[in-house]
Amino acid sequence: MKFSIVTKLTALQERRAEVEILLCDASVVVDQVRFRALSKEYAQLSDVTRYFQLWQKLQETIRTTEHLLQDSEMRDIAQEELLASRASLEQLEQQLQVLLLPRDPDDERSCFLEIRAGTGGNEAALFAGDLFRMYSRYAELRRWMVEIISASDGEHGGFKEVIAKVSHEGAYGLLKFESGGHRVQRVPETESQGRIHTSTCTVAVMPVIPEAELPEINAVDLRIDTFRSSGAGGQHVNTTDSAIRVIHLPTGLVVECQDERSQHQNKAKALAVLGSRLRAAELQRRQQEEFSTRRNLLGSGDRSDRIRTYNFPQGRVTDHRIGLTLYRLEEVMAGKIDVLIQPIMQEYQTDQLAAMSETS
Repeated sequence: MKFSIVTKLTALQERRAEVEILLCDASVVVDQVRFRALSKEYAQLSDVTRYFQLWQKLQETIRTTEHLLQDSEMRDIAQEELLASRASLEQLEQQLQVLLLPRDPDDERSCFLEIRAGTGGNEAALFAGDLFRMYSRYAELRRWMVEIISASDGEHGGFKEVIAKVSHEGAYGLLKFESGGHRVQRVPETESQGRIHTSTCTVAVMPVIPEAELPEINAVDLRIDTFRSSGAGGQHVNTTDSAIRVIHLPTGLVVECQDERSQHQNKAKALAVLGSRLRAAELQRRQQEEFSTRRNLLGSGDRSDRIRTYNFPQGRVTDHRIGLTLYRLEEVMAGKIDVLIQPIMQEYQTDQLAAMSETS
């Protein structure tokens, strides 16, 4: 392992010891904000420190075993132990480097999930509904809460557009690679000739940002309209104009919310979505300014980036970013999408590690 990495690990080990002392300080304990921040830092540093201590012990074991190579009676046993120890050391070094990768602070947050029907008319809307069910089932398997913020139904089912809030710590970190264009190839129910049609949907995943961190939005840049919500019927029909449409005039971004009966609550949710969109647009602009030739699995964030194809006749799903093809479409549509998410995350970490080794 490079000297620069060992130096960094040593500094983190020392920092953990400092934080441990601070957490026992009475003045820190009464300051709940600082105490929570230090507790979180301590937990993160503990993982790194534990692996680093194992690495240090293994290094000492290897040095001791190498001395045994001079002993003719112990040489064969020592060589076997060295092979096993060096293999373990290599695995530890890989784990340590992954732990040292820069953390995206947004990864620990909940997220907004937006799905829009693209080309393909009614079939695209139906596929948008299928995608929403897929993500909802994935959330259900993980016991996350999904709350629809806004939905525009398709004429024959599905959605023209649906925006939902996925509430759970770490939801954004797992779903952020889902942003982009999703393509479906299948035979529509209305197709009498059995021809395969291609339709598209776009997905955008944005972290839910605390109000204090949202970009400041000037009130004069907003146009806020109220309208009557389309309810579920019966006693649930809204009898007041509680639905809210917020238009950000400088960018043309539009957010609607009709989930709550209170106009005030709908407005607050719509502004939260708008703030997250504006922040995402600003981050995308910065990324484009700092464009690198290195492949970026997160893409440009542009909805036109085609990331995945779902082929129903062949039961096949393909992620185009890493060339992964699986014949497990039924499982995927049932919400078991970790088979797609984990390889993407591993490839992303590999890219980060390569970049880190170039700059170390």
